[in-house]
Amino acid sequence: MLSFSSVSVTATARLHMGFLDLSGALQRHFGSLGVALNEPLTRLTFTRVAQRQISGIKNVRIDPYLTRFCETFDVSDALHIDVTQAIPSHVGLGSGTQLAIALGAGLNAFYDLKLSVRDIAAVMDRGLRSGIGIAIFEQGGFVVDGGRGENTLTPPMLARFNVPDTWRFILVFDQRGQGLHGTAEIEAFKNLPPFPRTQAERLSYLMLMQALPAIAEGDLTRFGEVITELQRTVGEHFSPAQGGIFTSKEVAQAMHFFQQQGAVAIGQTSWGPTGFCLVEDEDIAVAFVKRAQTRFASTPLTFNIVSARNHGGEIRFT
Repeated sequence: MLSFSSVSVTATARLHMGFLDLSGALQRHFGSLGVALNEPLTRLTFTRVAQRQISGIKNVRIDPYLTRFCETFDVSDALHIDVTQAIPSHVGLGSGTQLAIALGAGLNAFYDLKLSVRDIAAVMDRGLRSGIGIAIFEQGGFVVDGGRGENTLTPPMLARFNVPDTWRFILVFDQRGQGLHGTAEIEAFKNLPPFPRTQAERLSYLMLMQALPAIAEGDLTRFGEVITELQRTVGEHFSPAQGGIFTSKEVAQAMHFFQQQGAVAIGQTSWGPTGFCLVEDEDIAVAFVKRAQTRFASTPLTFNIVSARNHGGEIRFT
């Protein structure tokens, strides 16, 4: 007999900060880096009912994920799933992966299936390119995955560090549109030119010998320099598919503005259009955003200040 009446799962947004080898020139494809954020969140609550019900924030992707999981593990879908919070879709914050893993984690807990996060991700077909979303649900923080090799099921996590509590990310949203996703994203990857081996080698070195030591030592400036350089390099490679280093010209202008103010780690998360940058603390972030809101008042841009999340997803029984 169940000793609880409901299960709640919270999954966090993430910034995808780029890839290390887009062509597999070094025998492993992709290899990505990213960071967990404390907001926005996806939160689902599961309770047993007579027949399948989904309520709250509408998200059509729940139904196929729910069907796939329940059929794979031969468990009942007679549950009420209430979506109380949801990461915005297709703006570069990992909404699809976090929804899929949160849903699987809730079902896993409800039926005591004893699955790992990676078991769930594999069933839900997540981690086909990046393992960042999986890793941040597992542990949070700043993470680097090892990409896909010949026998990879989900990209392995190679490094994970806490992000200093005082650091703040400024997110820049363009309210008009979404980044590439679905079939358009697949086609974009197919049509990109080969990523040079020399670039993959350079970015891998910068990550291993500069960015990782910098975050381990809390060196904001050096860490930010590497992220900006990696973003510039990968953004130029993606430029034919997204019209520039940034998908949104207005976001690009805002990121240039923040860089002039002294922000570091200038970039676009995934296909955007969301941009991000990093500053030393909350006070600096607030001051920068106030200036930006005045400067870009007539544009469709909005600004959020968020902190990094140094722990993974949460599962609660009530």
